[in-house]
Amino acid sequence: MSHGTTRAASVADRARSLTGEISGAFGDLGTFLPYVIAVLVAGVFAPTPLFLGFAAGYLLVALVYRLPIAVQPMKALGAMIVAGALSAEGAAWAGAIIGATLLILAATPRLDRAARSIPQSVVTGLQAGLGLVLGAVALNMMRSDWTLALPAAAILGLSLVWRRGPWALLVVFGALLLVPASQPPDLAVAGSADAALVPAVLSGIMSQLPLTLLNAVVVAAAVARSLFPQDARRVSERRLAATSGLINLALVPLGAMPMCHGAGGIAAHHRFGARGSVAPLVMALFCVAAAATGPGIVKVLAAIPLPVVGALLAHAAADLLLTRRMFDARPDCRPVIGATMIATYFLGALFGLVAGLAAESLRAHIVRKRHSTSSGAGR
Repeated sequence: MSHGTTRAASVADRARSLTGEISGAFGDLGTFLPYVIAVLVAGVFAPTPLFLGFAAGYLLVALVYRLPIAVQPMKALGAMIVAGALSAEGAAWAGAIIGATLLILAATPRLDRAARSIPQSVVTGLQAGLGLVLGAVALNMMRSDWTLALPAAAILGLSLVWRRGPWALLVVFGALLLVPASQPPDLAVAGSADAALVPAVLSGIMSQLPLTLLNAVVVAAAVARSLFPQDARRVSERRLAATSGLINLALVPLGAMPMCHGAGGIAAHHRFGARGSVAPLVMALFCVAAAATGPGIVKVLAAIPLPVVGALLAHAAADLLLTRRMFDARPDCRPVIGATMIATYFLGALFGLVAGLAAESLRAHIVRKRHSTSSGAGR
């Protein structure tokens, strides 16, 4: 191969890599957009500080991990905000307290040890259960208009052929250009939470903290290590807790939305081509531009059809559900994975963890009993 041919191939590889990074940067819109649009249209948060918070979070991710680690809205708190159960002031208190708690936990090596003591079968089940939850949300979004959802899903499916193609980018911008703009949905907050600030904050913390520790720390670390094995040393449970804690403690009191590193978001960024620090930097720039736009960004984001957002989310869900560990698991571990997955889907991650640990204990007991029986028969 001539020097000119080698150089041309190198340029083409760099172009494909850059295309994948840009497409992958927008791969997590399926989990990012629904909560962000809801709280902005409801008027709970101002768009400028909200988007600057996400920009700072993605910039921190690019500097610390140099990988496409997601920065997502905290889902339990986001749901409470949209439902009117938590005001902006309450969200600031809850986000700051959760952030401080995460920083305290990150300061001790016990967090890593505790996380790694969880059996791999239980972690796989938690990850798969989260995939089912996201998949159900995605289907609910997609069924509102299958004529939009199915073509979007088909285009996104091309990532199976060319993983680093600009599929997420084409779907998002294609939807904005081709689908007629609609009025933002009426998502007005159902009442004020100011009169019950302390109970609302405590309720938000108790519902969000276990979810953050499991999905945004334990499962997120497992997903990142499986997708980026060569860079696994950079992504630990303590680091994820520290960066998530820092962005919440520093930014949420200033008007940012409570944020975390979601396992589904990491899978989504990777699914559509993100592999390094370029994708989080692109997202940071996008969020800065959105912050500069101010209230106008609400109309732009609300113009992305919900079925298209659902198609993005469905692909992220598939990455969490259909993992190599799921297919390579030993036969005696599959009931543990199944029990954890089902409990997570129906009852939440905390109950999924409890069910998984119980199932793993039962599996280990059966294995020991069989070994003891076979050893006794051999005497």
